[in-house]
Amino acid sequence: MLAKVVTAAVLAATVAGCAVPYSPTPIATNFPTSRQEKLQAAAHWNAIADHIEQRIVADMKKHPQRPYYVAEDKDATPFKRAVLSQLMTSLVKDGYVVSRTPAGAWKLDVDIQGVTFTKNRPQYRYSGAHSAIATGVWVLSDIDPTVGLVALAGASDAFHWFHSQFAPGATPKTELIVTLSVSDQFRYYARSTSAYYVADTDRELYGIKDEDAPLTRNFKVTGGR
Repeated sequence: MLAKVVTAAVLAATVAGCAVPYSPTPIATNFPTSRQEKLQAAAHWNAIADHIEQRIVADMKKHPQRPYYVAEDKDATPFKRAVLSQLMTSLVKDGYVVSRTPAGAWKLDVDIQGVTFTKNRPQYRYSGAHSAIATGVWVLSDIDPTVGLVALAGASDAFHWFHSQFAPGATPKTELIVTLSVSDQFRYYARSTSAYYVADTDRELYGIKDEDAPLTRNFKVTGGR
């Protein structure tokens, strides 16, 4: 009898651990955990421009040297104006020639696409949680901290350092896709694309307009006609 019970338990565990071999649609799975910056200050905009400038000039080292021309946009949003301005500043500071006219220069174009997702998307910032294991001592479970930083932090400072990496609040519904392209009149030579979270309260700075709520009106109908 005992052998039958054990056998049944093993079979049940085996069946429970097996995935269904066939399915009418693909099974939804999560991507590996990654990090994405959240834009919350003008200094972040400058940091974006510096970052994409460094990536582009690194890619362009294999091409002939020419001046760069940053394409203007008269209808640019506050965010795009700041990025274009800082992009020129970064190029000049790094010793590159920035031309005021496009003739004979590499043309730099910045494309910004705003994307609105549904609200209340889940965000699993950490797999472990803090626990007080003694007075003034915290343990951070299931993490791989930067070497030495958490280990050397004292008391609850480790917990606060760990959590300060992550932007507070819920996952924003608004994201930006920023693409910098280098081209001439014939072809593209380099492109760099990055994605960022945007505070939902700052959507106007990025030229993202909320959809107008549909206008509805209720009529009360009485009688048979």
